[in-house]
Amino acid sequence: MNIIPVILSGGSGKRLWPLSRGQFPKQYQSLVGSYSMLQETILRLDGIENLSDPIIICNSDHRFIVAEQLHQINIFQPTIILEPIGRNTAPAIAAASFYVMQDKQNIDSILLILSADHIIQDIKSFHKAINVAKDQVEIGKLATFGILPTHANIEYGYILADVTGENDAVMNAKSFKEKPNMKLANAYLNENNKLSSQNLPINWYWNSGMFMCKASNLMDELSLYANDIVIKIKDSVENALIDFDFIRLEEKAFASCMDVSIDYAVMELSNNVVIVPLDAQWSDVGSWSSLYAIGDKDSNKNVIKGDVITQETTNSYINASTHTIATIGIDNLVIVDTPDVIFISTKNKSHEVKSIVKELQIQGRDEANSNRKVHRPWGWFDSIEVGRNFQVKRLHVHPGAKLSLQKHYKRAEHWVIVSGLATVTLGDREFLLKEGQSTYVDIGVIHSLHNQTDEMLEVIEVQNGEYLGEDDILRFDDEYGRN
Repeated sequence: MNIIPVILSGGSGKRLWPLSRGQFPKQYQSLVGSYSMLQETILRLDGIENLSDPIIICNSDHRFIVAEQLHQINIFQPTIILEPIGRNTAPAIAAASFYVMQDKQNIDSILLILSADHIIQDIKSFHKAINVAKDQVEIGKLATFGILPTHANIEYGYILADVTGENDAVMNAKSFKEKPNMKLANAYLNENNKLSSQNLPINWYWNSGMFMCKASNLMDELSLYANDIVIKIKDSVENALIDFDFIRLEEKAFASCMDVSIDYAVMELSNNVVIVPLDAQWSDVGSWSSLYAIGDKDSNKNVIKGDVITQETTNSYINASTHTIATIGIDNLVIVDTPDVIFISTKNKSHEVKSIVKELQIQGRDEANSNRKVHRPWGWFDSIEVGRNFQVKRLHVHPGAKLSLQKHYKRAEHWVIVSGLATVTLGDREFLLKEGQSTYVDIGVIHSLHNQTDEMLEVIEVQNGEYLGEDDILRFDDEYGRN
């Protein structure tokens, strides 16, 4: 029986602002290791038997980021389902299930439902837990992976296990609990410690948000407990549009679906749920303090990223992605540097960063959602400098990629080739520009930029005009289907 990974990749990662923002959230970044969290989620499945290519469910705005990152790990024909609007995990998982079941041969396929933004360091233990869960799923169970708690945590939901059976590798789920206050979290931990001291299996687990089930069994349970989701998501999937590598769910039916998690919709109500304990150095990297907890620490218990100089600095997380950071005499801080924002907090208050994001949103500030570095299907650009009537951008164009054939009504552009070879369309002319050469694009002139080589193309673009917004663009031809 084949296993189809379903990767949920629609989160915004606000608790890791300013590094993670809506435009480029944490799951697409390399926070631990050399690959992005999405890529790590897929790569750690290598070695599981009967594994199919993954299905990725993501925000439409992130579709080209997902496609590019999958190509980088040699997945060239991905299944990427686009949510027209965020509706939580139950509708997203239902959409993946219906999509799988459109092929009658896949009705009893096993879905391995994972989040794109988790860290799992003990891959061997993770694979072992998947094999245990697979045995349960094959007999019709819905399996959830319960994380062995290491401390009283108020950022996770909890699951209470029935420990009266003889098998502590698989236990029935008695109930799901919301994120507790600290008093209750300590009570759960103390109860676990008491059982453990008596050599008995513990009964409280963190809810990992990872599940395993047959597509057909999940649909049966959803039909029983949340049939409205089944009706609307079935309609949305059956009327989806195929757009290049992407499957665009029909918007009206999907948007009318209730906003609810799979926990609320099914798992908390079903009598068919089992817990597979997982002790695999798991983290959902949901805050700066959790990223500090799993990071490699120096002799002063600091986690250091980038160009950092420290003196008398202890127990701190310091991430210098753009500038040099120098510290003297600090303790227990989080310092995160990005091109446009510097965030400083004590570790125990860093989870409250969402209140900063909310305030920025109230003020209508771009920093709430947008990074200075903006990803496009052809590569990315970084707005180096902005002033009255001018803007300077640094463009990186992927090998083989092409900017749309376009024109602007309110700005002119001057392109200088820093490295690589550019094929330029300017009006009715097409010509090559190499390193050190430049060209001028006047207001209203149709133009395009194409990298036809197998090397990265880097360009400095100087814009000038009365209006420099990204919406001043008319596209005539675009390889990526954008308007």
